[in-house]
Amino acid sequence: MENCFFGGGTILLPQCDLTRFATIACDQYTSEPAYWAETEAIAAGVPSALHMVLPEVYLPEGEESVSARIECIGQTMRNYLEEGLFAEYPDACVLVERRLRDGRTRYGLLGLIDLEQYDYHAEAGSYIRATEETVLSRIPARVRIRQGAPLEMPHLMLLADDREHELIEVIAAGRENLTKLYDFDLMHESGHLTGYLLDEAAMELVRGCMAKWSDPDYFRRKYRSTAHPLVLAVGDGNHSLAAAKECYEQVKAAIGPERAAIHPARYALAELVNIHDPALDFEPIYRLIRGAELDDLLNYLRAKEPAFHGGMSRQGEISLYFQSELERRTLSIPAEAGLLPVQILQPLLDAYLAEHPEVSIDYIHGLETVRSLGREPGCIAISFNGIAKEQLFGAIVHGGVLPRKTFSMGHAEDKRFYLECRKVVE
Repeated sequence: MENCFFGGGTILLPQCDLTRFATIACDQYTSEPAYWAETEAIAAGVPSALHMVLPEVYLPEGEESVSARIECIGQTMRNYLEEGLFAEYPDACVLVERRLRDGRTRYGLLGLIDLEQYDYHAEAGSYIRATEETVLSRIPARVRIRQGAPLEMPHLMLLADDREHELIEVIAAGRENLTKLYDFDLMHESGHLTGYLLDEAAMELVRGCMAKWSDPDYFRRKYRSTAHPLVLAVGDGNHSLAAAKECYEQVKAAIGPERAAIHPARYALAELVNIHDPALDFEPIYRLIRGAELDDLLNYLRAKEPAFHGGMSRQGEISLYFQSELERRTLSIPAEAGLLPVQILQPLLDAYLAEHPEVSIDYIHGLETVRSLGREPGCIAISFNGIAKEQLFGAIVHGGVLPRKTFSMGHAEDKRFYLECRKVVE
């Protein structure tokens, strides 16, 4: 890989039934174990990415079960390598054409990012940054998986603020002249995936755009900011990328900066998507509370924030919508322009959970899904309006990272599927 924070690298592609191999991101369907049970049935007895990841739905099984799963993941990866499952493409980037379930098409570029140019801390001033608060407690389990793994598979999706559509869309327009690498339907009727190997002209366009977007003068004119340029923002997979960063720092501490500079762990595989792609939707990530009484939670919120009132919001206010079984309630509160409901809600929920250890929280994609779960006994669904995607880069540049689990890019079935791999060991 050239000295660029996003570019080509050696990519591995499985040579098998790709419909049964490709698997949705591990942090999806965490409240729907039936989805993962069906996925296990599809992947039974064949090579599959499912055998190389730890779906978060299984984390509550406990330490012994999780440790056994992690050990199995590393061994499966080694077995696949020894069996010659993967075809190798050196110095490669891939144009990813994803047809969504609703028929729209989203494009992305799969390549390597330089972890030296990424920082997930709230005060970061790096080319690649988190968009949401990183929950440090979620990193160790992912670090454990990566430490014992010879391969990585990304569900990372990075965002570029390419308003002029001068990179991905240009390459996609000429995709018929590129070599097709794969073309198959995804499981669970989640759409279709086609991949194309970038040629040298496309790679040169990537390098040119990275140089342009990272230029301080260009950045200052675009965002009216003198801060260090933000070029790529993490859309999905922030904690997986943070784990990759932590593993790289451990490698660097063990072998020294000089050797680490050329170590595979310095890089991470990720898909880059234009935030202005018409097929890329932003949706709020809703909250599901288990083990609490609705009146108790609402009284707590109003005690902490007396400005809350029942009923729909008036001008200059925002609303939170609660559902517990068949009961629906609304709280509204005055707010500064640009403030998001989740920026008010999440700190209050954190405080409530700290005082009520018997209560748990889950983060749910999809309004109908969270409402359905809210109708179950003992559950409270909380929904609200989200951030417009066009506001994201400006919000990060001028206001820093957002609260954790602020937004989701599309429906759960539209998330990135694990497919391409790369070695992270020497």
